Order: sequence, then C-alpha cells, then structure tokens
Amino acid sequence: DCAMLAEWNRQLIQDEGHRNPMGLNELEQRMRAWLSSGEYRAVIFEDGREQVAYALFRDMKDEIYLRHFFVVRHRRREGLGRCAMKHLFEMWPHGKRLTVSVLVHNLPALAFWRAVGYADYMLTLEIMPERPGK
Repeated sequence: DCAMLAEWNRQLIQDEGHRNPMGLNELEQRMRAWLSSGEYRAVIFEDGREQVAYALFRDMKDEIYLRHFFVVRHRRREGLGRCAMKHLFEMWPHGKRLTVSVLVHNLPALAFWRAVGYADYMLTLEIMPERPGK
C-alpha cells in the first residue's frame, strides 16, 4: 500500500499548502522507511466500496503523534473523517497525550481538528532565510 499512501501524501501536501518539495518516489521511499522501521503505523479506512482515508501515527511512551490524516478528495464532507477519528480514538491506548500539527493557514483543517476534540497548544513562528534574487 506504500505507493497509494505516497500518492495520498502528495495530495495531502498539495491540499494543505505545505512546502514539502518531495516527489512521489521520495514520498514512497520515506513511507516505506517509516513503516518498515516500526516507528510509524498506518491505518487505511474503507467504507465497503473503496479505500477512503488513511492515518499515519507514531505511538510513543506518553504521546500519540498523528503525522498524516487524509480523506480522499471526492469523499470529503461526508463524515468519513469524524468516523475514522472515532475509530482511532477507540483504538489508541487511553491516558496518552494526542497531538497533531496543522499549518496555521489551513483553516478547514483547524476547524476539523478542533471539532473532534483537539485544542490549540502551540504556534511555531519563523523567519525564512533570504532567497537568491529577493
């Protein structure tokens, strides 16, 4: 499933406006490395007719970090994301801090995460280095 997950990761990067410049082959290699190392675990969600979403997370001693969460574009706004998160909340061990990172300009994602129970904790600020020609 790594090829499909890499393609979905590519779409996730596009949809959220992330600066990640990796191509599809690099994303697939990275996904394979994460999953084969056991550092991350992926869950693919189906609705009976098709595969519709995935979550990639890291289960650590005191925290579960949700690195990727993606619902296929043509099935969004149907409640699949909430249903998948409900399943994850039931699956994950209780008593651990649950974290997810969201780009501040991604207002639909911020609204979704707040609606399923996540609360604002930290905002990272940056100054980008000067780029040639600017």
